[in-house]
Amino acid sequence: MQLPQILVDAYDAYKGKIVKPSDNLLHKTTGLLQNGMNARAFGEYPSPEALGDARWTDELILSTWYMAETGKVPSDMNFKTGKSDGGFDRLDFQFLPEEEWLEHSEEIDTAIPLNRRADGKHDLGIDIPWYGGGMSYGSVSINVMMARAKNAKRWNSYMSTGEGGYPTELYEVKENVITQVATGYFGVEEETIQAAPIVEFKYAQGAKPGLGGHLLAAKAGEEVAKLRGSVPFVSLFSPFPFHSTYSVEDHSKHLDWIETVNPQALLSVKVSTPHDVDMVAVGSYYAGAHIIHLDGSYGGTGAAPEIAKKNIAMPIELAIPKVHKFLQKEGVRDKVTLIASGGVRTADDIAKAIALGADGCVLGTTDLVGMGCTRCANCEGGPSGRGCPWGLTTTDIELQEWVQQDWAEMRLDNLYKAMQWRLRDILRKLAMDDVSQLRGRTDLLRYIGKEGVE
Repeated sequence: MQLPQILVDAYDAYKGKIVKPSDNLLHKTTGLLQNGMNARAFGEYPSPEALGDARWTDELILSTWYMAETGKVPSDMNFKTGKSDGGFDRLDFQFLPEEEWLEHSEEIDTAIPLNRRADGKHDLGIDIPWYGGGMSYGSVSINVMMARAKNAKRWNSYMSTGEGGYPTELYEVKENVITQVATGYFGVEEETIQAAPIVEFKYAQGAKPGLGGHLLAAKAGEEVAKLRGSVPFVSLFSPFPFHSTYSVEDHSKHLDWIETVNPQALLSVKVSTPHDVDMVAVGSYYAGAHIIHLDGSYGGTGAAPEIAKKNIAMPIELAIPKVHKFLQKEGVRDKVTLIASGGVRTADDIAKAIALGADGCVLGTTDLVGMGCTRCANCEGGPSGRGCPWGLTTTDIELQEWVQQDWAEMRLDNLYKAMQWRLRDILRKLAMDDVSQLRGRTDLLRYIGKEGVE
């Protein structure tokens, strides 16, 4: 007996064999999604009741969509902060009197170096003080990865592969792709390490420290499993620690391994923020790291457990000055690049992180919001297991087509333009013409009490 087509389709979906959507369906769905985002961003419809959360409010999401549509900051929406009742939302700048402001100009320098060791390795820098954080193939689609990587190339910046291997499509823009080595060693290959200008070791993730990584079986389809060297449709767990690394000496040998494979690559070490994060950071410097990447507790997508995000790691706004000051005491602050992530959403957040002592930041969720994320927390796929209904955090063959690479790249490019404009706006109001002048200037920040929150 021949099975009904709906059952055949369901079985094919389970086995990862859904064909790409038809041109008619693709045109209809993407048109509705994109037109809907545009209409919401320009206020043609009221904000949906379920849009956003305390950190990413409906207004912050809509203002991010507006920037992704226009390349400009909105005049009638709060594009600076959320309503989390803490963190960066409780900090603001003490700007100079208006007569002391500089003119808004492209001459205000937003570039930072990434190799401060002067050790003969790649002399790399980025034109904006942020780059794209690790979101792996499996957690997001290849279209999302390629859009982020292509936009990184536009901006002379970088995008990290995350813990999931290196899809072959990324070789097209390999000069702007950071490859990640994490505790599960998923997809780690000699060839991809040699292709990368920067290799990132992920020792811990701020959104789930002590827990390791997790990719649900439904998202670990045939292509993902092939890349990761695993069995299709079997859940993947990566351990919390590298089981070969329990001391600074072990850490140093770990980094030496990469230097043997790719002697010119810069080494980035991503750690979470325990109470002794200052000791962790200085240990990473002496082990040979060029970039110390602090990942605080407010980051992660809807796939990160809320109990871990809210209760384990130190908030990033406390970790940054702690590490910055300790590195200064050690006399090595100007020999290493300090990058912060974990709840950094806006240009204002980036500027605040730099004022606290970071050199720059890493963005993850911000990129996804620019491409249409609504913070619905369905990243793991919900009951269907297929993943994000907007086509972002999914490898479903049909759903991932809702995010077209050229469209997503254009949105990210516009978003970054607006963010760079805002960063320069902050700098000029502090009479600064170089973003490096802002580093560690905690005296320019003020704490906002509950009565002062907008």
